[in-house]
Amino acid sequence: MEVIEENIQKERLELVQNAISNGMGYTEYRDLVRKLAENRQTTGVDQLESLINYTELNDRRMKRWDKTLKIPVEIEERISKVKSKLTFLVLSESWCGDASPSLPVMNKISELNPNIEFKIVLRDENLELMDQFLTNGTRSIPKLIVLDKENEEVIADWGPRSSIATEMVEAYKKEHGKLTSEFKQDLQVWYNKDKGQNILEDLLELLF
Repeated sequence: MEVIEENIQKERLELVQNAISNGMGYTEYRDLVRKLAENRQTTGVDQLESLINYTELNDRRMKRWDKTLKIPVEIEERISKVKSKLTFLVLSESWCGDASPSLPVMNKISELNPNIEFKIVLRDENLELMDQFLTNGTRSIPKLIVLDKENEEVIADWGPRSSIATEMVEAYKKEHGKLTSEFKQDLQVWYNKDKGQNILEDLLELLF
């Protein structure tokens, strides 16, 4: 059994490392989403009107988050002291509403410490990797995978939402059975009011 588990972990690590090698930096990802929005397109095979609309919306949201996101000075100092060489690898898609507040926070963290690399890959082009990091059996995104490069070890994963947002989603599903477009709008309002702080808190727990 130990040998089987060892082989599974090795295969998982190889998938992560290959994705990092082929991944986009944040600037490249933002350029991709912006161009898709301008051309009324979306990532993925299905060029559905709803997904295109979400891509346009997320482009505007990320642009706003990139400009307005503030990290407290004391937290900046903590992040700057991380000595381990890490890679933040994220599975995402341009239409993903929960990615629009999360990815800018991850990018800000990586900008504060040269030891933290940030890479993004598209979920639907990396389903084998995605299936190694399911959330309650589903391919929910964004999904962050944290790799310790020196020890060649996946040390954490996170997503698709911050801890408070997850509680909100689970409570709504319990009462209503599924998420509605109205709830998704309310969730984005909450993200804006929270200003990325709950996401930041969650990610700090992965680092310390």
